[in-house]
Amino acid sequence: MSEPIGFLLNDTARLFRRAFNARTRDSGVTALQWRMITYLKRHEGIRQGPLAELIEVEPITLSRMVDRLVEAGLVERRADPADRRAWQLYLTPRAAELLNGIRPTADALTADAIEGLSDAETAQLIDLVERVRANLSRRICQKEKETA
Repeated sequence: MSEPIGFLLNDTARLFRRAFNARTRDSGVTALQWRMITYLKRHEGIRQGPLAELIEVEPITLSRMVDRLVEAGLVERRADPADRRAWQLYLTPRAAELLNGIRPTADALTADAIEGLSDAETAQLIDLVERVRANLSRRICQKEKETA
């Protein structure tokens, strides 16, 4: 009997995070930190609240993560010109170096994960997972609008 799709996706993501953490242990960057840095690269200047929503952690958890990355010289906080109580987050040049240094490790992990799949199967897998994500994202947004 095959597992339900939700279990398979979640378990696969867990195994991917575990393998990523094992391969990047010496860098000091965890999979969650990598995810946060990657989102920051895509959304430089984002404030902590919206970033916490994007990576689905509590704001206090994100604040602690940001504190650690600031101490490591990977992220900097800048005052938000539109709201002096808020901070915008930016990557430092050191973070860009780190991203470039870890990228081959992440690419190798991805290659291991899709080993044995043809290019067409890989493209189909990406398309199918993106569609599942879009379906869930739409439904979550609908529910949030309904409860607002």
